[in-house]
Amino acid sequence: MAVCWTSAAKRYTRRLAVLMTIYLVLLFIAVWLFRHDQVSGPLAWPLAIAPALPVIGVFWAVMRFIVEEKDEFIRMLIVRQCLVATGFCLTVMTIWEFLQNFELVAQGNGGFGAAFFWFMGLGVGAIYNKITMGTAGTLA
Repeated sequence: MAVCWTSAAKRYTRRLAVLMTIYLVLLFIAVWLFRHDQVSGPLAWPLAIAPALPVIGVFWAVMRFIVEEKDEFIRMLIVRQCLVATGFCLTVMTIWEFLQNFELVAQGNGGFGAAFFWFMGLGVGAIYNKITMGTAGTLA
């Protein structure tokens, strides 16, 4: 079956590719500099925050996709996927925080924060769309 990508989906994919490339570059730079004690003081703060910026950009790209998509059905699928992602993320993070509060797991989460679980939730939302909508629920 041929997939017909809308212009909004193409723009979203390009944005995602650019943002993830920037994320990887910034992450590798920041990790290398911190691990080799090449940064300290006030410069450490913006360097530590830098990899988060393209991740925040991905949130913007997803929401921009919703705004730009002209097909109401596809837009509904994206919104539903985002709602499932949000519920999944909030569920995982709430459970993790209670486990931490009762000292059943160590503090911190090894770098797997809310953004990571929201992105995982997008995958869960895509599966949910596919199961409930069949082939009509497939965006790509």
